[in-house]
Amino acid sequence: MGGIEQTLEDQIVKDGFAIVENVLTPTQIDSLIFSLEKVDNNEGVRSRGGVFALRNLLDASPEVSALACSKEIRALVEPILGPNAFPVRGILFDKIPEANWKVPWHQDVTIAVQKRVEVDGFGPWSTKAGVLHVQPPAEILENMLSVRIHLDNCGERNGALKVVAGSHLSGKLADEAVQESRESKPSFICAVSSGGVLLMRPLLLHASSSSEEPTHRRVIHIDYAAAALPSGLEWFFES
Repeated sequence: MGGIEQTLEDQIVKDGFAIVENVLTPTQIDSLIFSLEKVDNNEGVRSRGGVFALRNLLDASPEVSALACSKEIRALVEPILGPNAFPVRGILFDKIPEANWKVPWHQDVTIAVQKRVEVDGFGPWSTKAGVLHVQPPAEILENMLSVRIHLDNCGERNGALKVVAGSHLSGKLADEAVQESRESKPSFICAVSSGGVLLMRPLLLHASSSSEEPTHRRVIHIDYAAAALPSGLEWFFES
């Protein structure tokens, strides 16, 4: 087990991402899908012929909140962030025929917080689904981990994530640097089966294409941190 964890840690350090298949069983996946279908419509739901995005997922779904703290997921997170890691944000993404969007190359550079506190290095501010978000300094993002739990098979034809390996090591990139890095380095398609997990650093350059198949591509995206925010700032969700 120690060898597996070390290999996983090395992958995250070097490449900024790793894929682990068969983390959840088909029964667990079916249970999660059933629970998500029961989530009440709220400010975090985005729908167009069907729900395709749900923010504030850790608050909206007790089942997802329990999953975020489960032994299966913590076994992947703790080798990277340590035993004090905790979930700070959860989002459901889907690609349905009515909302089959593509996402350009970018880094994830915002975090969700409880309230606005002016702190050097934090900004600009924005509001998404009624929740305050802010761009923190790069060192905050460098010590976070995103866990993408796949409820459906996700390959190149239905909008799998594409990443640029090692791009997380360059810190927060300006728009020109994003394009330069994208053009100068090869990208990798993160095909993941149902029940599999993609681990990635928020600053890893990533994108996704529109789906060519009219099927679900449900992904539960959970961000983890291992330290409190400074100067009175508080993560939006802390279990």
